[in-house]
Amino acid sequence: MKDKKPIIEIDNKKYLRIPIKTKLIKKGDNLITIIKEATQGMLKENDIITISESAVASAQGRVIPIKNIKVSFLAKILWRFVRKVPYGTGLRNPYSMECAIKECGKIRILIAAIFSGITKLLGRKGDFYRIAGKQAAMIDAPYTSGIKEYYECVIMGPKEPNKVAKKISKHFSLPVVIVDVNDIGGSWVVGASNNVNKKLIEQILKDNPAGQGNEMTPIVIIREIP
Repeated sequence: MKDKKPIIEIDNKKYLRIPIKTKLIKKGDNLITIIKEATQGMLKENDIITISESAVASAQGRVIPIKNIKVSFLAKILWRFVRKVPYGTGLRNPYSMECAIKECGKIRILIAAIFSGITKLLGRKGDFYRIAGKQAAMIDAPYTSGIKEYYECVIMGPKEPNKVAKKISKHFSLPVVIVDVNDIGGSWVVGASNNVNKKLIEQILKDNPAGQGNEMTPIVIIREIP
């Protein structure tokens, strides 16, 4: 965890965050098998298993090399209108914009671009992603992944993250959360099994204990310390 402390205190309760190293997760990999092998003998009652959304997307085959992406005229125009954000490139890239168009549809992306352009003049930000939707917001642009094998790829958001989390949770009989976390304090729950305090999980992971580079620790076990 480099300079990040393994224990965080929130509302007078302490939580241990345990990053778990795995192999490179690829299309077709069974996440249950990967978690089982990587956490052998480690899981305890009342633990919470968190998994990065990129790892889930990778297993689902939603990592797309840019050499396989044909950028449309619309994508070449629209990506320039997406504002720069401190937490990542997002759709401010022709390749990721093309994937968003394919994922969400031309009409929705076009409406999002037009409406956000208008509201931006009025001093309001963030409408593009609010209108384009969650799947558009989760897309990671090429040249941003800390994993060299995926550096020249667009990583889409995972499909049906709640369903994935519930399936894994059922196997391990523990809460499971799929998260999108970055190194500047951004932490979002994108999918979860039942009875999960999403806001608490976001606070616990806000300093990104899994890391943003090539740590290869897409799983973090959260354990409350008595």
